[in-house]
Amino acid sequence: MDVEREILETDVLIVGCGPAGLATAYKLATLIEATDGVEMPEVLIMDKASYAGGHALSGAVMDPRGLAELIGDFKEKGAPLEASVTSDEMYILREKGSFKFPFTPPSVNNHGNYIVSLNKLTAWMSEQVEALGLDIFAGLAGFDLLIEDGRVAGVQTVDMGLDKEGNPKSNFEPGSIIKAKVTVLAEGVHGSLARFAREKIPALSAGRMPQTYLTGVKEVWEVPEGRVKAGQVIHTIGWPMPNCEYGGSWTYAMSDRIVSVGFAVGLDSPDPTNDPHHKFQRFKSHPIIRRILQGGTMLHYGAKTMPVAGLHAVPQLYGDGLLMCGDSAGLLNPQRLKGIHLAIKSGIMAAETIVDGLKADDFSATILSGYQRRFESSWVHKELFKTRNFHAGFKGGLYSGLFHGVAQMLTGGKGLFNRRSHKQDHEYVLTKTEFAGKFGHEAKKSELTFDNEYLFDKLTDVYKSGTQHEEEQPAHLVITDPDICNDQCTREYGNPCLYFCPAQVYEMVDDPDRPGQEKLQLTPSNCIHCKTCDIADPYQVIRWVTPQGGEGPNYTNM
Repeated sequence: MDVEREILETDVLIVGCGPAGLATAYKLATLIEATDGVEMPEVLIMDKASYAGGHALSGAVMDPRGLAELIGDFKEKGAPLEASVTSDEMYILREKGSFKFPFTPPSVNNHGNYIVSLNKLTAWMSEQVEALGLDIFAGLAGFDLLIEDGRVAGVQTVDMGLDKEGNPKSNFEPGSIIKAKVTVLAEGVHGSLARFAREKIPALSAGRMPQTYLTGVKEVWEVPEGRVKAGQVIHTIGWPMPNCEYGGSWTYAMSDRIVSVGFAVGLDSPDPTNDPHHKFQRFKSHPIIRRILQGGTMLHYGAKTMPVAGLHAVPQLYGDGLLMCGDSAGLLNPQRLKGIHLAIKSGIMAAETIVDGLKADDFSATILSGYQRRFESSWVHKELFKTRNFHAGFKGGLYSGLFHGVAQMLTGGKGLFNRRSHKQDHEYVLTKTEFAGKFGHEAKKSELTFDNEYLFDKLTDVYKSGTQHEEEQPAHLVITDPDICNDQCTREYGNPCLYFCPAQVYEMVDDPDRPGQEKLQLTPSNCIHCKTCDIADPYQVIRWVTPQGGEGPNYTNM
């Protein structure tokens, strides 16, 4: 759209108010205060959620190492730690039974860690940042990454006040151009601006393995007294996942009455009906979980993707005018399924690198490459190196993965191979015919009855996410070729988007232009910004773009 846009200029632009972005801002302010001869730069911190932490979701058990390095007195300053971990349990599930591990595997030993609500933690971190005199602009959404002569020059924000066809309404406000000397992308998993960066600057991904993702589906429950004890941690693998798929569950007692429960499902599944939400609800029917939740009240719901390919998929972390942090850079330990501490440390290292740029008045790749060197000599790299082949070890199935996991622990992460996959998640999904030929039965979900008191359908769960979108705006889920969805995908795959989306955004309805046939209908207002569709669509014709600022889920205690 050819409109005149306001141009704002700043020194440092931080996109995303998760742990990585907020850690960057906090560390930068404290470093400048302690550094002679360097003035505090202009810093603009933006987040697409309606409030800082509004889109933040994790299990979450937090390793405190990163936060302790950032804010040594985080306890005294009132960091919202729900409970110290008091016990760990690990089970392999069968449909009606279970096997409890006789010992706690090192990867799920959480001694010294804390159960937290990530959106409460990030809200608290934003208060610490603002106390240092920095402003946070919530509801400001980045739409495009500005590249000038190969250098990242800033961000264009989303146009506000467009109708569904993209025409200006009476309240139209064109997005602004925010120019910055350095842009820090800390926008979370599969961020749209980070995707633009990788597409527009091929060197960022050169020689790297494609990222691999899980979709985690989560509910927070209030349960009757006596069911759990604060700090109790339970993990499971196995049922209802088939042996050929990757994933597992968590149950965390945030208090004696509040429980975080969720299920993470690999998006590299061969099954075109792979449905993380359905698997989660089925998991809740297992006796181990039912005896905790039955009779309780489901309070909150959410879902997000997780980057689990490990070190081999971490991109180059810098470019001219660019730094990438946290989940945007794939910094998550796939063995521990933990990334908060890594995100915070990445923000610390980014801030240290920005100070180098301020001293030299230079934010070229030459100066910002210091971030890569810091990363490669840090405990973050050391931790990820030890788990570099963890996810690849499960390509042969659950029990093969357990075997390889033990081998990796004994060999410092190498295991029996040092393996890199060059396939993206969507390339693993099989057509209906291929699936039936390989597994001897058609791809279909198991039967499940939703009573919406204990087992919830997607729409009921979505309501508990608090998600909101203005209906009268262009769809932020862009289908580049609807004919593929309405014809070819229906015939070959049976429309996987009907299954993998945990928010029922996609639906097949009668097509009035083709009697007896159906077409894909979108309900973008249901979207909870998990990015599953952008990742898992087998034809890659679904593109998630940023909607108006302030929209999406409004998470509470997630």
